[in-house]
Amino acid sequence: MSQYSGKITFYEGKCFTGRKLEVRGDCDNFQDRGFMNRVNSIRVESGAWICYDHPDFKGQQYILEHGEYPEFQRWNSHNDHMGSCKPIRMHGEHYRIELFEGCNFSGQCVDICDDCPFLQSRGFSKNCINSVKVYGDGAWVMYEEPNFRGRMYIVERGNYCSHNEWQAQNPNIQSIRRVVNYF
Repeated sequence: MSQYSGKITFYEGKCFTGRKLEVRGDCDNFQDRGFMNRVNSIRVESGAWICYDHPDFKGQQYILEHGEYPEFQRWNSHNDHMGSCKPIRMHGEHYRIELFEGCNFSGQCVDICDDCPFLQSRGFSKNCINSVKVYGDGAWVMYEEPNFRGRMYIVERGNYCSHNEWQAQNPNIQSIRRVVNYF
């Protein structure tokens, strides 16, 4: 299995019942595959996935890693809407990210190589992260609240000059963790 592949199965009913949709790569619109946008359970057989509540990789993001999710509350959703998904591009096991207070990599900077449940404990003076550089091999999940809670945003290797580039409505980030890819 390549580093970009994986398998995820979506079910219309709770506890893996009803119609299902199996996906092994990018899927920009579930309806194009004859599957409505109602998802009540998910089985991630391999890989790590970013799922979106709207088609075309838009809307609320959810990170789903290897395992079973028998109801939508298990992936921190408030409803059963799901419209698109794609595997997280994993390159290996070396993680490093730089978080910047200002846009375009300006202001205070914190360099992180492991999970951090509260960024202010690492010397970051504010809740605002306006730009990010992701180095190394792995992807990261950034959360609006401490202890890996609240709205989440996934960033993969690359540079993000502003919070808009990771689809955030505001720059409030208070915790961050690595995406661990289990096959």
